[in-house]
Amino acid sequence: MKHKSALVVFSGGQDSTTCLGWAKNRYDHVETITFDYHQKHAIEIQQAQEIANILNVPNYVLEINIFAQLDDSALIDASQDINARHKNRPNLPASFVPNRNAIFFTTAHAYAQKMGLDHIITGINQTDYSGYPDCRIPFIESLEKALNLGSESDIKFLYPLIHLTKAETFKMAQKEGILDTVIKETHTCYNGDRSKLHDWGYGCDACPACELRKKGWKEYLENDIK
Repeated sequence: MKHKSALVVFSGGQDSTTCLGWAKNRYDHVETITFDYHQKHAIEIQQAQEIANILNVPNYVLEINIFAQLDDSALIDASQDINARHKNRPNLPASFVPNRNAIFFTTAHAYAQKMGLDHIITGINQTDYSGYPDCRIPFIESLEKALNLGSESDIKFLYPLIHLTKAETFKMAQKEGILDTVIKETHTCYNGDRSKLHDWGYGCDACPACELRKKGWKEYLENDIK
């Protein structure tokens, strides 16, 4: 049985595109929201729009410049080493953007209210991830409760990838009929490299995002889980 409507928080990467395929198979109406936060690998915004066009879903791109002003992540500051530890949070990778998901999800919640959408779908994951504390269940559950209390709403956050490995995410993409799009169209490379299509997708083949994706693809094939 399909639900009424959903909003997918959409980066144009592997996880959010898999979630988009998942949502399209379960909802009568699906929209996507993409955030331009002045990330240095802005190619993902272009790919998000391209994938939305391919899958025939409306995509709303919203600019948020607060992170550029704070300049506290290697995803924004090109002078920082993406493979290093975070300059202010050494227990986290340099790619961590403080409070990014909190602001993204809060804004998505406001958009869902405006458009009358029932659910918000996110690709957060606490299994194969970079150690970001805002990609875990306690965070998203607490935020959902606070946002609904603060707006007298009942919008549900769903996170279908939360317990999946990257290999299992490839498996889900195949099951939902979107694996080819994930391989050829999505972008997750922290360096914004789309010069070569590998068997697991485009990327520099060296940054943490590419390493994780490549590892997941190898396990997906080796375990014959497709």
